[in-house]
Amino acid sequence: MSDPELATKAPESDAMEPSAISSQDSKARTGASMGEHCLTDRPNSDNRQPSGEMSKFGDIDVYISKPGDYPNAPAKLLLLLTAGTGVHSINNQVQADMFAAEGFVVIMPDQFRGDSAPNSKAIAPEENPGILEQFKLRAAETAKSFLVDMWLARQTPEKVIPIIFQVIESAKDEYADAVAHGEGIYCVGYCFGGKYAIMLAGEHPDTAIAGQAAKDEEAGMTQQGPLIKAGAAAHATLVTREDLKAVKAPLTMVCVENDPLFPEEILGDGRKHLATSNIEHEIKTYSNVPHGE
Repeated sequence: MSDPELATKAPESDAMEPSAISSQDSKARTGASMGEHCLTDRPNSDNRQPSGEMSKFGDIDVYISKPGDYPNAPAKLLLLLTAGTGVHSINNQVQADMFAAEGFVVIMPDQFRGDSAPNSKAIAPEENPGILEQFKLRAAETAKSFLVDMWLARQTPEKVIPIIFQVIESAKDEYADAVAHGEGIYCVGYCFGGKYAIMLAGEHPDTAIAGQAAKDEEAGMTQQGPLIKAGAAAHATLVTREDLKAVKAPLTMVCVENDPLFPEEILGDGRKHLATSNIEHEIKTYSNVPHGE
């Protein structure tokens, strides 16, 4: 789809470089906290600024970045789903610009409707903190983790999927030429957005696509999807076995070893499904790096 280096790390890491829910899966969410790279909009080292623009699809904020020669030269359409820092993150916007430079019209939606993750910048510890300072640091980390958990509880598929679906429908109308040129929509998701990139590559009941809760699915069981031509997910979180077993479109996943936010037992089941179903896929796993690095 593009240079693999563009899609391996959190945008917060890329931008800092000088250049370019099912019960059976509950263990995946226990005792794990989203990484700093997925929650903190750190300043990039060479002070790069976004070149795209904020716009709206209906009532949803979107960041749009286009190749410099578009529309005179054709481009494909890419949906970029962010980690917790959201659409207004400078680093996420710079990341969108990097994909645009590779020949994509990039649509990055506010999938949180203004409710991006709580600021979780680490508190710089003293070289030799006393007992009181150590206690304060631990208390701050505990409070931060609690706020993140509360935020995650609000970001349910029932809330997020309708937002993404609305953006996809609007993008099909607004950039029909790019959709036609790419023979569909491409999608890249980081961390929180990685789960939804995987879901968009799958086939689901029409109620799930509409964002209805599972208890309402008996109202209509027509299958829809995939909604994208191909997807990529970097250090995805909250992914379930059902998400992976539903995949039908080509999929790339970039993961890290021993990631409590994407456990091997779930990834392993997904790997088996993709292989036995003859679905085009690529899974890269990196060792000795934290989630999102």
